[in-house]
Amino acid sequence: MPYRIQIHLNKGKRKVYTRSGLDWTKRFSVIAGALDLPGQAIIDGEVVVIKDGRTNFSELQAKLAAGDQDRLVFYAFDLLYLNGLDLRRSPQIERKRRPQGIARRIGRPDPLQRAPRRRRAGDVRARGQAAV
Repeated sequence: MPYRIQIHLNKGKRKVYTRSGLDWTKRFSVIAGALDLPGQAIIDGEVVVIKDGRTNFSELQAKLAAGDQDRLVFYAFDLLYLNGLDLRRSPQIERKRRPQGIARRIGRPDPLQRAPRRRRAGDVRARGQAAV
């Protein structure tokens, strides 16, 4: 189980919020610090710890309790806002492509990953048809 967070970037300032709105910037300062984007953005994603090739929630909790951020990984899967453009009404598939562009521009990419797009039964590509 991961921690779902949003990273808010505003002209060099970084804030990290939980789903319930708690400010966890200090707990995830390494992840927030790895994003070096000018302007404004809101990125949605999950923080995990990978152990033996899988996410491990108890390991994540232990790392957070100890204040240890060295194995935390942020999987960005949605860009909700970018430089004055509210993207929440854009098609989800378009929003999910955008974090890839952000990942290419980050300062220290180690704790940041772009979440892979999962295909579902209703997905046009999953049915073998060309996407429009």
